[in-house]
Amino acid sequence: QLNARKTMQLSAVDTVYRSVLLTKFFTNGWGNPQYMKRIFTFRKKISNRETCKKLVDRNHPIYIDKIVETNSDCSVIEGHFLTPLYQYMPDLIPEEVKVAKFQMVLPRKWRHEFLKPICLHLAGTGDHFFWRRKTLMAKPLLRESGIASIILENPFYGSRKPPDQKRSSLKNVSDIFIMGGCLILESLALFHFCERMNFAPLCITGISMGGHNASLAGTNWHKPLSIVPCLSWTTASCVFTQGVMSGAIPWGVLENQYDSFGEEFRKEVKEMIHSPEDNSAFNAGRQFAKDISSNIDGFVNFQLFKTLKSKSFSSEKKDALNFMRGIMDECTHLGNFSTPVDPELAIIVTASKDGYVPREGLIPLTSLWKGSTQRLLDSGHIAAVLFKLDFFRYVQNCFSSEKIF
Repeated sequence: QLNARKTMQLSAVDTVYRSVLLTKFFTNGWGNPQYMKRIFTFRKKISNRETCKKLVDRNHPIYIDKIVETNSDCSVIEGHFLTPLYQYMPDLIPEEVKVAKFQMVLPRKWRHEFLKPICLHLAGTGDHFFWRRKTLMAKPLLRESGIASIILENPFYGSRKPPDQKRSSLKNVSDIFIMGGCLILESLALFHFCERMNFAPLCITGISMGGHNASLAGTNWHKPLSIVPCLSWTTASCVFTQGVMSGAIPWGVLENQYDSFGEEFRKEVKEMIHSPEDNSAFNAGRQFAKDISSNIDGFVNFQLFKTLKSKSFSSEKKDALNFMRGIMDECTHLGNFSTPVDPELAIIVTASKDGYVPREGLIPLTSLWKGSTQRLLDSGHIAAVLFKLDFFRYVQNCFSSEKIF
């Protein structure tokens, strides 16, 4: 009973944490409708490994700028390169996003004569610049296992954040698809760079949003690759239409813009998008709200949650909600992407009471990636991010499965 109570409290943390934050996402709405159609068309190329690998030259220029830190154990090197997506969608990418910046945490001396294992870390929501991943992931990995790291600065974050964007709040729904497209191609460029530098074996990981982007990028590498997505799942649609994050979406703005698109545009887009899921987004969101509210009754102010629920899932927002689900599944559902070359090298880390990334009613990622391993943390999303500070150990486990240690 005590354990059950503790688990419910952790789940309540997700709801309360989101409710006290004032940040809103997508305050400008969906984004340019014509841009969205171009994104959906490009998704067909970027989600197929055979066509995607042709989008990034294996010698894509990458520049080393400076050594930012050095000590007896490691050197931290900073570099940059032009995001490969700019070649295909230059007018969709903000000026600040064009240049990808990264840091490498390298050992002063490799532990293995012929092996130079390295892991690419993608950013979670709110993880600007490099410090958090460098401190909590990269340096522990190097210290304990001799695994090097590349930390990629997220598009729309840190020095890549447009000046009119507030904190981590993307202004348009289309921005999140631009972010994902940039990260997929940037990851491939860095993997090619690693091969030129004789770094191997390779791994990619991330937490929350970074975990899902790691999954998307990992499916497109044409060789065996360890993939460690943490606190993410099969699609990003559940985050914005079912999870507590839906309370940060201005559904009224999205509904009004959706109505203004016109019947012809809505029909055209509907024919362009495909979701591997066959269940209703609205019903899934409503059922999740019902389930989580029963779990947290007695631990949080229920009236507060009821208000959050009504804002997120009222019937008048159904059209915008279903449209959001459709385009999110189109661009982020891993059922629309290739399967990793070797799914057995993937370790999928999830939280048992995740209020941000609900898994109910969705195709399990383990079903899409046959042979992958799922590890379940006994916590909610926020509690895992704040208190489960050893995610790097799952990266160690992945490399161990390749029998390099």
